[in-house]
Amino acid sequence: MTIQAIKGTRDILPDEAERWQRVEEAARRVFRRYGFREIRTPIFESTELFTRVIGEGTDIVSKEMYTFTDRGERSLTLRPENTAPVVRAAIEHHLFQRPDCERLYYSGPMFRYERPQKGRMRQFSQIGVEAFGSDAPALDAEVMEMALSFLVALDIPDASLQINSVGCEACRNLYREKLREALADKVGELCSDCQRRYRENPLRILDCKVGCRRFLEGAPTLLDTLDEPCREHFQAVRQCLDRLEVAYRVDPMLVRGLDYYTRTTFEVLGASLGAQNALLGGGRYDGLVKSLGGPAVPGFGFASGVDRLVLSLPEETQEKRRGPDLFIATLGAAAWEPALLLARNLRRKDLWIEWEPAPGKSPKAQARRADRLGARHLLFLGEEELKRGIWTLKNMEEGSQKELRASDLDALVKELLR
Repeated sequence: MTIQAIKGTRDILPDEAERWQRVEEAARRVFRRYGFREIRTPIFESTELFTRVIGEGTDIVSKEMYTFTDRGERSLTLRPENTAPVVRAAIEHHLFQRPDCERLYYSGPMFRYERPQKGRMRQFSQIGVEAFGSDAPALDAEVMEMALSFLVALDIPDASLQINSVGCEACRNLYREKLREALADKVGELCSDCQRRYRENPLRILDCKVGCRRFLEGAPTLLDTLDEPCREHFQAVRQCLDRLEVAYRVDPMLVRGLDYYTRTTFEVLGASLGAQNALLGGGRYDGLVKSLGGPAVPGFGFASGVDRLVLSLPEETQEKRRGPDLFIATLGAAAWEPALLLARNLRRKDLWIEWEPAPGKSPKAQARRADRLGARHLLFLGEEELKRGIWTLKNMEEGSQKELRASDLDALVKELLR
């Protein structure tokens, strides 16, 4: 019996991994332009970190966390999200002592026990950003504009920005009571999860995945209960987005699935993913750092599932595959060592070089392998070529051939890069 991958996990094979790399490279390139630096945190943390930050009443804590006791009798959890670990790390390593806004980004695996489906696995990868040190509405707008720039860099079409404000704690406490009043005579019609949410935190009903939001039609919204400072902040965010010429839609029912969010929340929706169409989402969390023992530092960030981004790449981007710059075919034992050294020298020029290290393979067999790999060029290296000091380089895409002096490595490199 063969051993297979665990349900809810999957292998990213080389062809698909190239698409993942394009997503990750685009993130680094775009985020760097906005002053974000990379941080890497452990994949497991103290369970208390997530129960304190995410909230006991959330589905993540109550149903989805991978929690275990280690040999030291400590309760540990595989990270279900990475904002809490980033905040923990920033507090622990005194990153908040910098006078300006600390901007961090991350990429890596997260873990949630959910029903596996397209674009949502139990081990999944996220790319995210966290910006600390400013409560300015302009920061919210700038980070949302950056998120859209990231998707533009990936050529993902028809992404739409949805925004809302969940206000401060006082606003949310008031809104929870209004929700309980609005739903008081409909509790029995709610799903079992939302009946629990009604008691513990009715805000979570807005995040229901099976349709209980329909019972809130005509009910007050979060925007209706914002106090004056929160209303002014949200209006300023909208004005900044308008100045940046960023299109958006206000969704007064939009909430995030975590309890630490305050004021601005947002999602970017894709057009090609069906019902699970959120490409990324996030918002402001001004009390989170202080709640974990750090200074009163505001924050704003977002996270994006890499699986969904890869699925959203345009079809031509998904199919495009780059092959080796050169395949070196050896003819005879005398060519083996020169081919080994030539491959080394060209790789030091940052070129992708393939060759046949096992001696004795026929020229036809090596040419077939070069073709299977999609090599852009083919160079035959045998006794005759060594004697003449000449390389014959074949352009596999054009079918043309060119002779080059073996002593002129730069000329060969120039041809390979052409």
